[in-house]
Amino acid sequence: MSAQFRDYYQTLGVPKTAAADEIKSAFRKLARKFHPDTAKDKKAAEEKFKEINEAYEVLGDPEKRKKYDEFGANWEHGAPPPGYSRAGGGFGGGRRGGGAEDFQFGGTGFSDFFEQMFGGARRGGRGGFGGTGFEDVPQRGEDVEADVMVTLEEALHGSTRQISFRRGDSKKVETYTVKIPKGICEGQRIRLAGQGGAGASGGGAGDLFLRVKFQRHPDFDVEGSDLIYELEVPAWDAVLGCDVQVPTLEGRAKLKLPPGTQAGKKFRLPGMGLPVKGGQRGNIYATVQLTVPSSPGSAEKALWEKIADLHRK
Repeated sequence: MSAQFRDYYQTLGVPKTAAADEIKSAFRKLARKFHPDTAKDKKAAEEKFKEINEAYEVLGDPEKRKKYDEFGANWEHGAPPPGYSRAGGGFGGGRRGGGAEDFQFGGTGFSDFFEQMFGGARRGGRGGFGGTGFEDVPQRGEDVEADVMVTLEEALHGSTRQISFRRGDSKKVETYTVKIPKGICEGQRIRLAGQGGAGASGGGAGDLFLRVKFQRHPDFDVEGSDLIYELEVPAWDAVLGCDVQVPTLEGRAKLKLPPGTQAGKKFRLPGMGLPVKGGQRGNIYATVQLTVPSSPGSAEKALWEKIADLHRK
């Protein structure tokens, strides 16, 4: 099955030589612009947000970016790996597995191109005595695993998701409503019993497991159940102290910065992170990043010079 090539650099609007910080900055700027919670056209924004997220999933990961860059070079010279084409598409953002039976997925949050390049459904063993001369012995079908992209908001509140898939060359699309439990963690698996590979000789079908992968958030990095936020503060506010608004998964929270706040200072917002066992929640840690004028005018320069003179005395 062919997949349409995706130019992730173009998606984020950065050159191929962009540094990691440039890529992260471009992602956050675009992700805030197209976040479904703030956009007017939510449906269009949701699709754009997925594209941006996927691009950063690749370019923001050194190993994935290296693989993508090597692949891109082959692509431009007309020698892509087998199974890829510049045009085409696929089944909704699908994934193919190896082995006796292929699975093509939709609704997981990943594009068909990403799935073919970085995915690859994992498969468990098949039970029974296949290949030993006892073909009539019932053999249980293979278990199949695939990734599903889950937002931090879904992890906090829970949700439902429509997952569709097609087996092998079948034209029949099977659709299931999957429950994303409240408090689910990255790496956990959601089981769809009996929806894996078909059994043989009357054996039962295997199971389908959806591995949870958190969608990148425009404001937060995730460390366990804690959320890390880079709080940009103008130098004068850090010196004088001020009240700031910090984003959370449920709105915004007020934070008071004392006078003389230093760069790198961490402020804890307790109980505003992701769920943990026992009904508790992690924290948000806001790390101060000082900002200064990039091109101060003459009046600003004069004031900064006065401040500098005061500190030199």
